[in-house]
Amino acid sequence: MLSVPEPSRHPIRLVVTDELRRSRLTVVFRLLLALPHLVWVTLFGIAASAVGFVAWLAVLIEGQVPTSIHDFLVRYVRYTTHVAAYVVLAAGPYPGFGGTRAYPVDVEVDPPERQRRLGGLVRLVLVVPASLLAWSLGGSAGLGLWSGVAALALFGGLTGTIAFLGWFACLARGRMPRGMRDAAAYGCGYAAQVTAYALLVTGRYPDSTPDRMAPRAELPDHPVAVRVDDDLCRPRLLVLFRFPLVIPHLFWLTLWAAPAAIALVCAWLAALVLGRVPRFLHRFLAAFLRATAHLSAFAYVVGRPFPGFVGREGSYPLDFTIAPPEPQRRLGVLVRPVLAIPALLLNQAYGWILLVVAVLGWVAALVTGRMPAGLRDLGVASIRYQTQAGAYLFLLTPRYPDSSPVLLGRRQVELAPDGEHPWYPGLEPAA
Repeated sequence: MLSVPEPSRHPIRLVVTDELRRSRLTVVFRLLLALPHLVWVTLFGIAASAVGFVAWLAVLIEGQVPTSIHDFLVRYVRYTTHVAAYVVLAAGPYPGFGGTRAYPVDVEVDPPERQRRLGGLVRLVLVVPASLLAWSLGGSAGLGLWSGVAALALFGGLTGTIAFLGWFACLARGRMPRGMRDAAAYGCGYAAQVTAYALLVTGRYPDSTPDRMAPRAELPDHPVAVRVDDDLCRPRLLVLFRFPLVIPHLFWLTLWAAPAAIALVCAWLAALVLGRVPRFLHRFLAAFLRATAHLSAFAYVVGRPFPGFVGREGSYPLDFTIAPPEPQRRLGVLVRPVLAIPALLLNQAYGWILLVVAVLGWVAALVTGRMPAGLRDLGVASIRYQTQAGAYLFLLTPRYPDSSPVLLGRRQVELAPDGEHPWYPGLEPAA
């Protein structure tokens, strides 16, 4: 059994040492407590913009940012990460104002490196795609970098939704749910890479792969698990005409939705009476959900081949296994539509991320003939969450969806023969 090699080292690395505990008192007044930081990050951002211009000139002339300028910008990147993590409840302690002290959600930054002058010249153009993705994640005070209005970047996208839901969860439990914390930390970490790239702290493009944090986060086993057995090549002709190719599937799933709705009502009534969903209804709804996931993978350029129409397990390179029916609490079944509301809110946030992944991946695949690995993996994580949320709403499992974007499971992860793509959470390799 092969082990997964360590990913290539990025100059900007997310470090998460948070213990999930949250003081209810500081959670209640989190935004009020953050106001001094939001004022200071605005002033800090103005100064960082001016210093960033100097760094830009240095790269054009010398091909490298001076150490003193680099260190100042690193402090800004770290500080905005601390503030973002505090505001969206990815971390608990009150952050310092200098960006020099360690924080439970932090970034490590390598020393200054040589950078290409041409890349420095057009940096503000090159950073646009990464900024769009960071916007959909919504985790960066650094997005307010040019205007200094850093707070505005925190109240949208995935991390904004997590901050809203996490506020209630922390008040109720005194803890931040692990999956939400991982997702919020990932958004803050990716945004730190975008900010650092825009300010010429590094010439390395931001890496959107979801599991790039230290120590490496692990995804607990879930009754709905994903397996990826797909390469990154994308035939340009198939990419160009992707939307017309999706139309037959949309028509078919629209027809399928009517009997699926009837099956869902029958499953709900049966679960109230029997305490479990009958196996034949479980199989029918699982096939519908799997077919929807296959279509999403193809439509959003996350998967390569044209999918089948029946949702058969093992029929698509990005596939889902759904555990057999199990006993469920009748009260949980009765109020399932209410319990699913937070999951549906996060489902919508992941849907926006998936849309941005599709647009950027479509352009990249047309130009290079390949889907960027980080975008593909983020798309996989988004579809996985949507499928788990659908399985919970459809009564296929009583287990709540895991909101973490992390892909690697607790069991040992396999590599495909070409070493290019991993087997995702907890699945054995295909025969």
